[in-house]
Amino acid sequence: MTIPDSVTPWWQQLWQSQKDNLRLLLLAAVLALLIRGWIAEPRFIPSDSMLPTLHVGDRLIVEKVSYQLHPPQPGDIVVFQPPPVLQQAGYRADQAFIKRVIAQPGQTVQVHQGQVLVDGQPLTEPYLAEPPAYEWGPYLVPEGGLFVMGDNRNNSNDSHIWGFLPEGNVIGRAWLRFWPLDRWGRVNTAIATPLESTTPLS
Repeated sequence: MTIPDSVTPWWQQLWQSQKDNLRLLLLAAVLALLIRGWIAEPRFIPSDSMLPTLHVGDRLIVEKVSYQLHPPQPGDIVVFQPPPVLQQAGYRADQAFIKRVIAQPGQTVQVHQGQVLVDGQPLTEPYLAEPPAYEWGPYLVPEGGLFVMGDNRNNSNDSHIWGFLPEGNVIGRAWLRFWPLDRWGRVNTAIATPLESTTPLS
């Protein structure tokens, strides 16, 4: 028996007339959550630690699929949750950082005379704001860790201050800048390469 419209509750009438739209909205919300959790998410740059590659206010797409297939690679710009030492210093666990991967587990890193050395070889890094004005290391990157640095070496809260980044803290890889429009495009993930000279700095 069909109930006449005059006695059908308003919410039931609304559901009957809008159920397809509501199902579509629910599906869209679920897909958005899945995409953000497993595939990609938007982020913005709050500081100048990655100048000149990334500027304050840049909007990025951070993709998360690559690191399901392989670990972060040297040159990758990664977004990550602060390691325990930074959380103990007052940073929130959900406060994301962004830096460039310089070295992987098993590699030795040193900062000496304005250059970064990996396994004793100085790197050429065309993406830098300026050479680092400090000394650090040499130290061995431990298993499960990464050595990360900002491109703005002298104004970056990175591994030379707080140590190695646990790989498990990595959220994803900075992939695409979508704002501002005049600098739209893929994020520079140039790999730092050894200089032509194979003689380590003393």
